[in-house]
Amino acid sequence: MFKTLLKKQLMEIFRSYFYNSKKNTARSKGGTAGLFLSFAFLIVVVIGGMFTVLSFVLCESMAESGMAWLYFAIMGMLAVLLGTFGSVFNTFSGLYLAKDNDLLLSMPIPVSAIMCSRLLSVYIMSFLYSGIVMIPAVIVYLATVSASVTAVIGCILMVLLISVFVLTLSCALGWVVAKISLKLKNKSFVTVIISLLFFGAYYLVYYKSEEIINDLVKNAVSYGTAIKSSAYPIYIFGSVGVGDIFSMLIVTFVVAALFAVMWFLISRSFIKITTSSGSGAKKKYKRTAVKQMSIDKALFFKELKRFTASPNYMLNCGFGIILLPVFAVFMLFNGGSLKMFVGGGSFSAILLCAAVCALVSMIDITAPSVSLEGKTIWIAQSLPITPWQVLRAKLALQIVLTLIPAVICEIVLAFVCPMNAVEMIFFFIFPILYTFLSAQFGLFLGIKMANLNWTNEITPIKQSACVFIALFGGLGYAVIFLLGYLMTSAIFNSIYGFVGYMLIFALLNVVFNIILYTWLKKKGSYVFAHL
Repeated sequence: MFKTLLKKQLMEIFRSYFYNSKKNTARSKGGTAGLFLSFAFLIVVVIGGMFTVLSFVLCESMAESGMAWLYFAIMGMLAVLLGTFGSVFNTFSGLYLAKDNDLLLSMPIPVSAIMCSRLLSVYIMSFLYSGIVMIPAVIVYLATVSASVTAVIGCILMVLLISVFVLTLSCALGWVVAKISLKLKNKSFVTVIISLLFFGAYYLVYYKSEEIINDLVKNAVSYGTAIKSSAYPIYIFGSVGVGDIFSMLIVTFVVAALFAVMWFLISRSFIKITTSSGSGAKKKYKRTAVKQMSIDKALFFKELKRFTASPNYMLNCGFGIILLPVFAVFMLFNGGSLKMFVGGGSFSAILLCAAVCALVSMIDITAPSVSLEGKTIWIAQSLPITPWQVLRAKLALQIVLTLIPAVICEIVLAFVCPMNAVEMIFFFIFPILYTFLSAQFGLFLGIKMANLNWTNEITPIKQSACVFIALFGGLGYAVIFLLGYLMTSAIFNSIYGFVGYMLIFALLNVVFNIILYTWLKKKGSYVFAHL
């Protein structure tokens, strides 16, 4: 029974490797094997290789200065961080709030067997994520510094202790996430905010990583002395890897004690959490007047609620909404370097126009909007409204959500990089025209390449050709716009040349907008009505 439950847990984790949600069929053995090989390549070669290089950079220099324990402390904390982040959400969904809780608890299966199988699956993922950091670190240390018996024992013990500590920490954080999730109302926005914070932290660390590593190597002794005097537990933790007997005993005892506490708390609260419905306190009914909306307004808010109800939809198709103001803030503090690099004048206006258009192209809400109707598309088709009204609401959502941050971004950029009156006019008009073009082009592709037979919304959002073409086609348009000016700079080297170049592209935008608008209103509405 335990073996069957564990197999079920692992198959749920790697469900997409066995099942094609886009085609709603099981994958072939060859396809499954290919996906697992790709996953192994990513984990072992790409991520493992990255930490191997980091280990080579830190290990020998720190060992030579007598700071081998600091090397293990740094790599160990990285392993704990990566392992916890990689497995905490699996703990949340797999251990506590799994979808088959009611089914399994209603069967003659011991609760301890269910809990142990889920804990073991979490441990496997914890070991996987922490191991891709610690195993390369251990191998590099044993190969380049010391392979004595105590060092080997200490390294192996540290890998195991970190994996158990990550399991304990993941279970504790997963419990917190599960408890919060049961009470939370706006889960989609919380998911988006957490994801954005993670992306921001990741790119900040990536941007500063070389500087941090160089600083660690140069000042290892001073940092080590400071840590040893003010943060002694970190010294004990790192000393396990170098084979210090006292440190191994202390850390083993602490990790074992924490695991025992975690096991005790989970065993007492497992049933309560897994059987929770998540319903909050009852609300007292209050009679309120419901205001009547126009059809267009009602359809617009319906599309807005669909967009804000899905973290995947918001993150993948609305990322540019965040990037536009972020770019504006970045330029507000770093715009001087741009002026020094390209100077002012026409090229600066062209470059900023291309940058704003590139960020606008990362908002492709309309591209998957038709496919997201899925099997409920008959509801929109059966309502006493025209198909054009439905399509117009989808267009309006992207245009409204794009224009507001785009105009704010343009105002900031115009303040940072002053332009003359002619350049200012085109700088404001061109991205607005492109916003309408991007929205209509995405909806055009969404109708022509509609996929209504999906089982997971991520299929039309991330795995559809229309989203791919809309995103990279828009980016390509912005690049062509910029490169075209650079290639014809000998012709368009005056203010009149700038006006001519901008007029050509602005007129192209107007023409494409008219063509797409006409097609969507007539042919597109007909196709939508018969999907």
